[in-house]
Amino acid sequence: MLFVDRREAGRRLALRLGGYAVRDTIVLALPRGGVAVGYEVARALGAPLEVFVVCKLGLPGHPELAMGAIASGDVVVLNQELVDYLELPEEAIDSILEAERRELARRESVYREGAPPPDLRGRTVILVDDGLATGSTMLAAISALRKRGPTRVVVAVPVAAPEACDAMAAAADDVVCAATPEPFRAVSFWYDDFSQTTDDEVHELLE
Repeated sequence: MLFVDRREAGRRLALRLGGYAVRDTIVLALPRGGVAVGYEVARALGAPLEVFVVCKLGLPGHPELAMGAIASGDVVVLNQELVDYLELPEEAIDSILEAERRELARRESVYREGAPPPDLRGRTVILVDDGLATGSTMLAAISALRKRGPTRVVVAVPVAAPEACDAMAAAADDVVCAATPEPFRAVSFWYDDFSQTTDDEVHELLE
């Protein structure tokens, strides 16, 4: 194991981000697992912490495997190569999209409680998650954020598949992957405690 839990991973990740401890930096964490990591990063940098909602689009019959993601602002990122290879019917994709749009709206309501999204114009945004496997969720988040006018988008994760970390370079202004082990296996493999983060824990950390 590389990390005891997400909090410890966040503290170790923060050591790589010291150059971003400036006034205009804001940390946006992907719920739910990214919030515990982002909390430690934000605390170390003295930066505000907000949540940025992104939902994975799971394959029909295999929801744990991502074929893409949807983010706030109805930004959809699809792995078209995978969709074409599996010959997924359009109606199956639309059904999953509709379900995840509802989940996205639910999470926005639960986590933000009606609060407006932060103004990101002219700011450095550090996007944090607990790890990258395919990177589709993070790519959706980057695409959505670009529409909000930040000066700089930084992707920061404790652990990532090497190819996923490389894929971020074309989309983000800076990428910090603390560890890129091979073979990668899965994000959970590198944590001793990878228990699911609850909505209550997300609320507690954001407060």
